[in-house]
Amino acid sequence: MVEPTRGRRLRAPLLLVLWVLLAFEALGGLVIFFAHLVSGALPGEGLHVAFGMALTATYALYQWRHWRRVRPVRGQLHYALGLIAASFMVLCIGSGLWLAAHAWHDRFVAPIAAVRYPALLSGVHNVASMVVLTFVGAHLGAVLFRDRLRPP
Repeated sequence: MVEPTRGRRLRAPLLLVLWVLLAFEALGGLVIFFAHLVSGALPGEGLHVAFGMALTATYALYQWRHWRRVRPVRGQLHYALGLIAASFMVLCIGSGLWLAAHAWHDRFVAPIAAVRYPALLSGVHNVASMVVLTFVGAHLGAVLFRDRLRPP
């Protein structure tokens, strides 16, 4: 099988869906975070959870395919940045699913006026999401920079 070029891989439908979902989740998460600080409201929370589940499935498929292509780990900067991004993505997704379970419980199992999110869990989710965005960008930048340095 011929390895697709980087340009083709960057335009692959699965990666494009992943980018759209990640962008939606990032922007939606920021809206929720700042609205909660300012007014105590959580606008778009249901959409954030639904898209988060879609992101989880898409990311799992993407990462499985990506890992099969790039393994084994090498002692290079882009690998280290990618491993950090992937590790924090798992933490972000895991904490997000845990928060969604709290929302489900407090809305449908034992309904109460407002969902009680554990502060530490919310903090882990918020910080992990910021680390993900930082290191995904750094990972992509390092890969593209490395490619620029390679002879044609």
